[in-house]
Amino acid sequence: MNNINKYLCMVLVGLMSSFTAIAGGRSESASCAEIKLAETGWADISATTAIVSVIAEGLGYKVSAPIISVPIAFTSVAKGKVDAFLGYWSPSMDSIAAPFIKNNSILIPEKANLEGAKYTLAVPSYTYDAGLQTFADIAKFKKELGAKIYGIEAGNDGNLLIQKMIKDNLYNLSDFKLRESSEAVMLAEVNKAIKAKKPIVFLGWEPHPMNAKMDIKYLAGGDEVFGPNYGSAKVLTVISNSFSKRCPVEANWLGQIHFTLAMENELMLAILDNKAPIKQIAKDYLKHHSELLEEWLTGVKSLTGEEGKIAVEKYIAN
Repeated sequence: MNNINKYLCMVLVGLMSSFTAIAGGRSESASCAEIKLAETGWADISATTAIVSVIAEGLGYKVSAPIISVPIAFTSVAKGKVDAFLGYWSPSMDSIAAPFIKNNSILIPEKANLEGAKYTLAVPSYTYDAGLQTFADIAKFKKELGAKIYGIEAGNDGNLLIQKMIKDNLYNLSDFKLRESSEAVMLAEVNKAIKAKKPIVFLGWEPHPMNAKMDIKYLAGGDEVFGPNYGSAKVLTVISNSFSKRCPVEANWLGQIHFTLAMENELMLAILDNKAPIKQIAKDYLKHHSELLEEWLTGVKSLTGEEGKIAVEKYIAN
């Protein structure tokens, strides 16, 4: 056999090994043994990232999940510095995602990881009952609100929408200021206002325990800013194109994982109540919902070749 034929045989064997690994739901690439996820520090993304991290660790992967801002999360995934991000809220983040989708540096699985979410401005129910029920009503309460709208961390997509709304003087809000802070600080301000029965307008969303722990209502009429139906949204998984090419098995099962509003609300409530470390909360949830592993890990194997569901069940049992 000449050298060319030997080379062709080696290539063929390598390709066959790769196809076999994909068909068997197991990666053969050592570079795929570590998975990097982007985390934003929001309760919902913390919950879903923890679930995925526990599953990945149960399959034998090493997982890291640095907390970074939304713009950096997209950029990091696009550049291959991070493998996936579970928090692409659409449509509010569409403008951030657009250039990366256009240059094909990120991949988005066909199925959203969450349907039925919402993302828009909210007020306490007593403020709503006082007449602040739509975006057009906000300016009427300028004095009572101190001309402030409360958002979350700088660079967040919701903040950017609010800033543009103010800059463009939509709903006569040019005199208003956006108060940027973390999710926790914003919610602390809302709770403080509720205890004092003071008006406040803030960035609200569902799923989130705020919907159960606080008596709030969402403002109508913000379609031009947050989209129709009270900022109706879906949450997508973003996967690095380079990761998908290098680790197709992992990219495939990451894209299979999806959640429900009830699931995320339950997880977030436990996280915000500080009942246990986040990964322990995720483990406990999966222990009581093994049907999810059956659904998400069909055909998936651990790095050692064990059936995925069995491997993860062993891991979360500890």
